[in-house]
Amino acid sequence: MACVRLTVTGRVQGVGFRAYVRDGARGLGVRGWVRNRANGSVEVLACGSEAALEALIRQVAKGPPGAHVAGMEREMAGEWRGSEGFVVRYDET
Repeated sequence: MACVRLTVTGRVQGVGFRAYVRDGARGLGVRGWVRNRANGSVEVLACGSEAALEALIRQVAKGPPGAHVAGMEREMAGEWRGSEGFVVRYDET
């Protein structure tokens, strides 16, 4: 299982972005979490098959209605050590 960390910038807070990512990830069987960052970006840690991760990355790049993704940094992350499922975290960093 591969893991990727995304940092998404633009108009991505206050537009339902975290719920959009959570629902998309769950639909693809991806594990992980999404959270707002204090600097206005959104951070995603996603783990799953390469095909599922690529599909999620495409969804994140599009964003929900009302959002505008201006940029997205992508880096490979370590192994998944969390629980099953995909959740919204409320601890801003």
